[in-house]
Amino acid sequence: MTVTLKSVCMEKSFLNKKPNGSPGDGAVVVENIVKHYGSNKETVQALRGVSFEVKKGEMFGIIGPDGAGKTSLFRILTTLLLPDGGSAIVNGHDIVKEYKAIRKEVGYMPGRFSLYQDLTVAENLEFFATIFNTTIEENYDLIKDIYSQIEKFKERRAGKLSGGMKQKLALSCALIHRPVVLFLDEPTTGVDVVSRKEFWDMLKQLKAQGITILVSTPYMDEAGLCDRVALIQNGQLLSVDTPQAIIGQYNRPLLAIKAQQMLRLQNDLKQYEDVEDCYPFGEYHHLVMKAGYREEQLRSFLEQHGHHSAEVCTIQPNIEDCFMALMKN
Repeated sequence: MTVTLKSVCMEKSFLNKKPNGSPGDGAVVVENIVKHYGSNKETVQALRGVSFEVKKGEMFGIIGPDGAGKTSLFRILTTLLLPDGGSAIVNGHDIVKEYKAIRKEVGYMPGRFSLYQDLTVAENLEFFATIFNTTIEENYDLIKDIYSQIEKFKERRAGKLSGGMKQKLALSCALIHRPVVLFLDEPTTGVDVVSRKEFWDMLKQLKAQGITILVSTPYMDEAGLCDRVALIQNGQLLSVDTPQAIIGQYNRPLLAIKAQQMLRLQNDLKQYEDVEDCYPFGEYHHLVMKAGYREEQLRSFLEQHGHHSAEVCTIQPNIEDCFMALMKN
C-alpha cells in the first residue's frame, strides 16, 4: 500500500487540465506543453502535458530534482526552445508567434553562469544594458540593492568572481532592462548557505516592486519561500498549490527514527506490516505508517531485531515528505 494525500490523489488530468481564463488573467499561462528529445527509437519525454498559471506579481516555484524538466520548461517560456506541443502565453504574448516581444519583457538567469568571463563586472552590465537599448543609469534604482554588493569589484573579470558574486552579477544583468517577468533557473545551486539566504531576500524585494518571478530549484526547503509551487517529476506536474496547502493534504502518521545501524534499520522496517514507506532524511529515516498503528508494537519490533537504542518520535511533514508521497502515487 502506498502513501496517499487527501486531495492530492486527484486525477492527473486535473493537474494537467487547461487553466481557466484568458491570457490576460495571468503573467504566465501554460497549456499542455510537451517536449521530447531524440529520435523515434530513443525518445526522451522532457515535458508531458504541463499546464499551470502564474498570477501577476506572484513568486512561483518549480520544484523538482535534476532531470525533472525544469530547464526545458524555462527555455520554452523564454522562447529559447520550441515546444513539440501545447502553447503558452507570457505577459500576454504567445511564445511562438510573439517571441520578439517576450524577449524584451522578460529576464532570464540560466542555471549555469553564462556571462562573459573575460569581461569585467561593469563591462558585462553595460553590455546587457546596450543590448536592450537602455542604460545602467536609467534602471539603476531597480538593481542598486543587488549591484551595490559587488560594485567595488566592478573592474574584476567575471570569471574571477566567487559563486555568490557571480550570482548577483547575473541577476543584475537579467534585471537591467526592467523586465515584467523574471525567470530564474536553479539560481542557488552551488552557492553557500549565506548566499542562498541573501539571494532569496533579494527576490522578496523584487517581488515587492511588482515583478512576477518564476524560480526553479531542486531544494525542497526553498519551496516554503514561494507564494505557490508546482512539484514536477519526470516531466509531469504532481501538484500545484501553496506550500502550506500541499503540506496540509498529507494524511498519514509520520515518524523520525534513528538507530546505530541505519541501513539494517531501513531494511528491517520495510518488512514491518504497518510501514507504508521508509526513506533516509538527513541523520534520520522518515517512516510513513498506516493509520491506526501502535507505537508500542513498533518499539517491540525494533527490540526483537536488535535496535535496542532506537530513537523514535512523531513529526510534522515537510514539502519533501509530500513530494515523496506524490511520487509513490
